[in-house]
Amino acid sequence: MISFLLALQEHAPAAAEHAEAPNVFAFTTGVSFWTVIIFLILLFVLAKFAFPPILGYAAAREQRIQEALDAARRDREESQRVLEEQRQALAQARGEAHTYIAEAQKDAERVRRETLERARLEQEEILARAKREIEDERARAIESLRREAVDLAIAAASKLVEKRLDAQEDRRIVTDFLTQVEKGTAAGRA
Repeated sequence: MISFLLALQEHAPAAAEHAEAPNVFAFTTGVSFWTVIIFLILLFVLAKFAFPPILGYAAAREQRIQEALDAARRDREESQRVLEEQRQALAQARGEAHTYIAEAQKDAERVRRETLERARLEQEEILARAKREIEDERARAIESLRREAVDLAIAAASKLVEKRLDAQEDRRIVTDFLTQVEKGTAAGRA
């Protein structure tokens, strides 16, 4: 290459003497030949040393871009799938919540009914017990009144008769009399 430049320099002063103003667009075979040779050498050097790394870098970049696009597409599809799963889970959770609420309302209604039924049963039991106690008290009161009536009747009869009979016999007679009086009173009411 250096020898080529030296040869050009030697011919340059001689050419400068004979030449007019250079015309860039004028076709000369010597300059065109060397231009083509230099272009082909440069093309060979670029093809051998520059183009493979440049094309490799471009291919790698293209591959990275394609991988990024594929990853973005996969991510978008995954996001859509997860979103759909979340929507389904939300719908299922809402359905379960409605089910739980309905069950809770049923349970609350059942507990309310059971509580009312227990309260009603307790009320009936209290009323029945109160009626029994009233009946028992009434029976005791009647029995007490009967005893007092018997004692008063015996005392009155003793005073009238002025003679004291056997106490056991006196009671039996008066009790029989009062029973007959009660039966007669009960028959009169009916």
